[in-house]
Amino acid sequence: MSPAGASDPGLSTEARQRPRNVILIGYRGCGKTSVGRLLATRLGWTLVNTDERIEAAAGRSIRDIFAQGGEAAFRPLEADAVADVARGTRQVISVGGGAVLSEDNRRTLRAAGVRVWLTAPAEELYRRMRGDPQDARTRPALTGRGGLDEVRHLLAEREPLYAELADHVVPTGQRSVEQVVEAILAALGSDGSPEIP
Repeated sequence: MSPAGASDPGLSTEARQRPRNVILIGYRGCGKTSVGRLLATRLGWTLVNTDERIEAAAGRSIRDIFAQGGEAAFRPLEADAVADVARGTRQVISVGGGAVLSEDNRRTLRAAGVRVWLTAPAEELYRRMRGDPQDARTRPALTGRGGLDEVRHLLAEREPLYAELADHVVPTGQRSVEQVVEAILAALGSDGSPEIP
């Protein structure tokens, strides 16, 4: 994989060493969108959100896609969106929380850039989701459990996949967006240690 800008002598050493994309993974509510927005600004890159790509392609919200066709209708659309954004460069890519369930998606994301897993405890994720009116309007329940129990259940299912895929892990629970972005930027210049304190 050639780092973005590797052939441009006008770029700083730091810029030449950056990956061609930075991919944010994690459960919904972990901060991928807000962190991604500021990180893209700091890098001078484009922010890309796979869920937004899915909704634009389908002409419907994710909640509507699930309501009309269930998860079986959604996941192929998600795979298409992941494959599409992975072709680009100089992007901060915010990936839907369940995209890691697909081995093909994980393979695609590994080849597309550096993966940063944004983490938070289940209780914090649930609190953030409840406080976001857009989440309630657009995001479906994924199990019959609902509420905090659903968050805990799905985290237990997905955390091994996030861990397998991540190059870096950034806890977000007690950090501001700015602090999370600073941690990611520091990681991009780090020695590759997967855990960021």
